[in-house]
Amino acid sequence: MSAPHVLVFDSGVGGLSIAACLRTRLPGVRLSYLADTAGFPYGDQPEATVIHRCVNLVERLMADVPVDLVVVACNTASTVVLPALRERLGIPVVGVVPAIKPAAALSMNGRLGVLATPATVRRPYTDDLILRFAAHCDVTRVGHPGLVRWAEDKVAGQPVPLEALREAVRPLGDAGVDTVVLGCTHYPLIRDELAIVLPEVRHWVDSGEAIARRVAFLLQEAGLDAAGSLKGCEMGMTARFSGAAPAALEVFLPRLGLEPGPVRDQWPGSTAAP
Repeated sequence: MSAPHVLVFDSGVGGLSIAACLRTRLPGVRLSYLADTAGFPYGDQPEATVIHRCVNLVERLMADVPVDLVVVACNTASTVVLPALRERLGIPVVGVVPAIKPAAALSMNGRLGVLATPATVRRPYTDDLILRFAAHCDVTRVGHPGLVRWAEDKVAGQPVPLEALREAVRPLGDAGVDTVVLGCTHYPLIRDELAIVLPEVRHWVDSGEAIARRVAFLLQEAGLDAAGSLKGCEMGMTARFSGAAPAALEVFLPRLGLEPGPVRDQWPGSTAAP
């Protein structure tokens, strides 16, 4: 039996944090990564544009390489594109949401931070998650446009500017939070730097483990073996970028436990635009 094939899709490199969790939990999965760097970032784009780009790119990839499951590893895209992808693809599609429920359960002092993009902290679904799972907590939200870019730059080999990062997340320190939700898949990539500037935070909570568990369940339900073989890991992760790929990507991937495979940039270029 061939290794099940999972596609991780994002507008940039944030989904690599999800891919790393999948590799750890499901070593038998064959991984592909697809990033719409020609359309990055998605946060300020109209929903119709995001839906068009996501569906177009994923369908183009699947015309060349059939996959068994798609993970939309982008909070912005997950809020708008999942119904369209599920209708068009006919295979399981998994999205991400901020991990507010498990974070609220971990907090000891009831002071919870939600660190996300400006678009995510404003979205009604974030309000709903807080109301449903963290109503008993004092929640401080921070949406800063710089963190995604700093994570992208880190993958490209540039250092994270610690003083600028410290200033960006200062409201979390001032609020005395002991637990922070990393509400963007980019942010686990700079978790070490976040821990330096917010040393009092006890728990950093992201969606990676929950997504890996969901993928494992869906693959098992489909009768696919994702854990008992190393075939997927041995193949290396193929990465495709609609625009330019990060310069130091093949150096950064092993730091996440991901094995570099073929990297294809300008695939298929900005032709994914409406």
